[in-house]
Amino acid sequence: MSELDCVFVYGTLMSGFDHPMSRRLAASADLVGPASCRGRLYRVAHYPGLLHSDDAADVVHGELYRLRNVAELMAALDDYESIGPGFEPPTLYLREVVPVTLADGRVQQAWTYIYNRPVDEAKRIVSGKFLEK
Repeated sequence: MSELDCVFVYGTLMSGFDHPMSRRLAASADLVGPASCRGRLYRVAHYPGLLHSDDAADVVHGELYRLRNVAELMAALDDYESIGPGFEPPTLYLREVVPVTLADGRVQQAWTYIYNRPVDEAKRIVSGKFLEK
């Protein structure tokens, strides 16, 4: 089985953000395109958190990237998401593999970051789109 080389991003790592880590991702990976996954999105602070959902109506929108140097970039992303070496458990996020749906309907497995803290239900982003104001 080949190494999983895609990551689904739904917040500050998306191409619409002017942030050093989103710029690094854009420079070190190829944007496959818009994608979505099942889940619930919450505004945690200046960044969002994705939680699993059993409800098919709960959809989080983001982007799928194909990484060029998987090990190096995933280590950098893990550090950015506070789950790399040196971060005490329970970490802020957990990196998991989820099925994501591309705009053309194809489904692909990808890494993403699942929020690992309690959330305020009032801060749910019902649209599933973090960049939508």
